[in-house]
Amino acid sequence: MDNKKKDYKFFAMVSRMRYINRWELMRNTIEENIAEHSLDVSIIAHALGVINNVYFGGDVSPDKLAVVALFHDVPEVLTGDLPTPVKYYTEETRHAYAEVEKSAVSKLLRKLPSEMQDLYASYLDASYVDDYSKKLLKAADKISALIKCVEEKNMGNKDFIKAEKTTRDYVEKMNLKEANYFMEHFFGAYSLTIDEQSETESTFYSI
Repeated sequence: MDNKKKDYKFFAMVSRMRYINRWELMRNTIEENIAEHSLDVSIIAHALGVINNVYFGGDVSPDKLAVVALFHDVPEVLTGDLPTPVKYYTEETRHAYAEVEKSAVSKLLRKLPSEMQDLYASYLDASYVDDYSKKLLKAADKISALIKCVEEKNMGNKDFIKAEKTTRDYVEKMNLKEANYFMEHFFGAYSLTIDEQSETESTFYSI
């Protein structure tokens, strides 16, 4: 046990997620940072785990899904949010970025006490969950992105039209029953106003 007084910087660096904006190549009506995105992904991933267990007889851990989702973009406090078209432009760029991300994870883990590093490593590389859960995490990530695309398009931002189609096609091609269930029963409500969501004639903010 390391009892020496030392200021470890890991959590302070994680808190900087709110400074890293997503969708940098596109005009945004409302900017989204990776902290906001990670919370959305965590909530959706948890929901997919619950759906798996309640409706499809599964045994994944929604809690583990939520934790890994919270940390899935943490390396970007060092790498920034590289746009998907750039990240996957060629096999070489995909591999190069994977190496950069791996290096960022190692650097971040060194900012923790040694006794905590293995556990947080499993959050950052998603080894904390099984392979099927990793598919649910990817689906949650894409659904969160799709929600953003639809919100931007509904506000008249044409920059997100192609991104919406590409992301929707990706979710559909994953053909995950949990994601399909979420899309069928929950996704549509994201386009509703607060009045429509709360099913009242006026919001609770009204006088």
